[in-house]
Amino acid sequence: MEQAPPDLERQWQPAPLEPLGHTDAGLQAAVGEEAEGSRDEVPGDGTMTENNFGLKKIEISVSEAEKRTGRNAMNMQETYTAYLIETRSVEHTDGQSVLTDSLWRRYSEFELLRNYLLVYYPHIVVPPLPEKRAEFVWHKLSADNMDPDFVERRRIGLENFLLRVASHPILCRDKIFYLFLTQEGNWKETVNETGFQLKADSRLKALNATFRVKNPDKRFTELKHYSDELQSVISHLLRVRARVADRLYGVYKVHGNYGRVFSEWSAIEKEMGDGLQSAGHHMDVYASSIDDILEDEEHYADQLKEYLFYAEALRAVCRKHELMQYDLEMAAQDLASKKQQCEELATGTVRTFSLKGMTTKLFGQETPEQREARIKVLEEQINEGEQQLKSKNLEGREFVKNAWADIERFKEQKNHDLKEALISYAVMQISMCKKGIQVWTNAKECFSKM
Repeated sequence: MEQAPPDLERQWQPAPLEPLGHTDAGLQAAVGEEAEGSRDEVPGDGTMTENNFGLKKIEISVSEAEKRTGRNAMNMQETYTAYLIETRSVEHTDGQSVLTDSLWRRYSEFELLRNYLLVYYPHIVVPPLPEKRAEFVWHKLSADNMDPDFVERRRIGLENFLLRVASHPILCRDKIFYLFLTQEGNWKETVNETGFQLKADSRLKALNATFRVKNPDKRFTELKHYSDELQSVISHLLRVRARVADRLYGVYKVHGNYGRVFSEWSAIEKEMGDGLQSAGHHMDVYASSIDDILEDEEHYADQLKEYLFYAEALRAVCRKHELMQYDLEMAAQDLASKKQQCEELATGTVRTFSLKGMTTKLFGQETPEQREARIKVLEEQINEGEQQLKSKNLEGREFVKNAWADIERFKEQKNHDLKEALISYAVMQISMCKKGIQVWTNAKECFSKM
């Protein structure tokens, strides 16, 4: 018997802040004017202004996928899938219709866009991309990333990613995102010119901060635990669903055997032939319906997978806060050390063992002029350190404020989306059971007429 997963709604409770309003992803993505209120909220270097961004509201769709062959960076032939992105303005100032713009993008270009957003908007829970290779699939489904069914689901996932970004009150105003939708040539060069790779924190540095932070923020610690639990619960749910799909497939295909038996039987029994033939037909239709049912289920599974990958986006926000907290603690420690050195020089006493103290004992005391010069240098460094510490404190408080606002927005979105997906999945299961009952009811009528 499967163990029931823990309650998804058992969540951490962050400090109360005004949550941003929930924005549903739809075909119409509000860009520019719709996000007027976010203009002053920690923009990245690519933030657009009213002067260089005239588009007000656009429709975004990833309408087509196409297999292509080309050369990679190593000049080796490769096969990949390109996706057609179509955008169209839905606000017309002169009453004239606006033509649809379209361009092709590879999955790797979507990855480049998301990596850029992660670096320039570290306080935001950046929407995840759909899986690059199929995971948590039932055994009859192909795990090949070039399989047409998988490519189609990934096309839908990439469209959902763009709509998520476009509906975000801050990300939607980014210039690089706008160019991703509208500029096919030289877009990669434009992204690389931002220098975002140099600003990306290394994994080693992030790991070091995780273990060496002395005073971690309890809220972010709880957020990490929540993201781990969210990932664990959804992974468990997806694994159970895959096993159930395998068993369900077997049950439905058994009905196909019934249909074949009834059809062969009808050829032998002349008087009951029509009834057996009809019953066999019902069984065949029922057996063949499982393929469409499980394909529909995969779309619900993809919705759950999105939040499985959102867990990593939450942890990315936590890691950035740990890095900022670590830098703050190191700056405070360095400032305290310089203040102690200055005090020791001023009073002529050494409180702790130091290499400088041993050198002084071995080679004699410094002259008053040398000591005064050192004190002056230390005082300048202390003033600079105090300003730096104050700046880091302000930066940290601003990060926490904006991060919690976006996390509240994410929570509202998550609750709405998962509730809707699970209810729709349950409704589909009920409908499927009703069809099964109807099949056997029809078969029973066929038998009763014999």
